[in-house]
Amino acid sequence: MTALTQTASATPRGRIVNVVRMQFVNRMTFVWIPLIILAAVFVFSMVIWLMIPYGGPKYSGGAQALIWYLLAVGIQSLTLTFPFSQAMSVTRREFFFGTYLTAALTAALLAVVTTVGGLIESATGGWGLNGWMFYTDWTWASGPLGSALSVFALAMLTFTAGFWCATIYKRFGGIGLTLVLVGVGALLLVALWIIGRFNAWAAVFGWLASLGVVPLSLVVLAIVVVLAATEFWMLRRLTP
Repeated sequence: MTALTQTASATPRGRIVNVVRMQFVNRMTFVWIPLIILAAVFVFSMVIWLMIPYGGPKYSGGAQALIWYLLAVGIQSLTLTFPFSQAMSVTRREFFFGTYLTAALTAALLAVVTTVGGLIESATGGWGLNGWMFYTDWTWASGPLGSALSVFALAMLTFTAGFWCATIYKRFGGIGLTLVLVGVGALLLVALWIIGRFNAWAAVFGWLASLGVVPLSLVVLAIVVVLAATEFWMLRRLTP
């Protein structure tokens, strides 16, 4: 059995799985802290709903806290774990794919939890309080699978954003990261100016609404793939 385990670990796939195990050594980061955040936000939302003397629908965006938390996880996955992985003779390719597989598992867990929460909300009329934290008409227009895909895509995007920033910082330093972020901000500003210049806000928001949650989620995942490709290129040239 030991020999078989060592043989499996010696394969590229086995070493990638070992990176996942290495990342999950600290389960607090990838599992328990997200669930604690979710539980705390849910309790806070329930208390707020109880305090609001309003019979109409009450919405909470607290579930997004889980998604934004993955921004910090993406940063830590490189800055804290990468040097350790290199000391363990893990290749950069194995570290990259193992880390992304870990992030995908966490994103899938969040997608399942939030989808189950949405199903319960729908069945109970918003927990009997007309309070909605997981279920929104637009994200659930394509059903529970469409909603789960949207959560998974956003979670992967925020993780990738954190990992991308950390990779740039490790590769080019603080000045390089600052210049890149300023450049991204300038591009967004130009895009906003163009939309405003042609008074196209209604058309843009209408297009996004008509696109649907599933196609939009696939676009987000395509952006994740592009950013991940640039990360992999930079990671191959990083020093621990």
